[in-house]
Amino acid sequence: MWRVADGAVIGGSLNGNKQNEFLVTKRSYTNFHLSMEYKLVGKDGFVNGGVQFRSERIANPPNEMKGYQADIGAGHSGCLYDESRRNKFDARGTDEQIKRIEKAGDWNRYEIIGAGPHIQIILNGEKTVDYTEADSAIPQEGFIGLQIHGGNKAEISFRNISIGETK
Repeated sequence: MWRVADGAVIGGSLNGNKQNEFLVTKRSYTNFHLSMEYKLVGKDGFVNGGVQFRSERIANPPNEMKGYQADIGAGHSGCLYDESRRNKFDARGTDEQIKRIEKAGDWNRYEIIGAGPHIQIILNGEKTVDYTEADSAIPQEGFIGLQIHGGNKAEISFRNISIGETK
């Protein structure tokens, strides 16, 4: 499902993806500045992916993760989704902002910053999310995972990935 080609990590297939798939870090992160470039291409179904952070694997279904996701595609790029937990957007840019700044089907620059309960998402140099978690029961630490959504014919590529710890 995941492979490396031409300096990029690629997930999914234009022949079809049955279910969500995640490529996950071996260690967890609390306060961090994650940057990367992504490109999402697809033709059928819900063409979507994302970057999980402060997340964990769940047992059922075993391919899923629970936690924050910086969403990618399907009109939601640059938005903060709560995957398999609250199952809703915690924060999002406007539809007009997303359409204006995302380069659909091309390389886009993504930054995700977590500092305590404060989360920021920056898409192509423009902040789309500035969110502070109010629920102290939500974990402030977890794994990072690259995601390709299921139920589509799509590929997502990531390159120039870097992560640094912040205070």
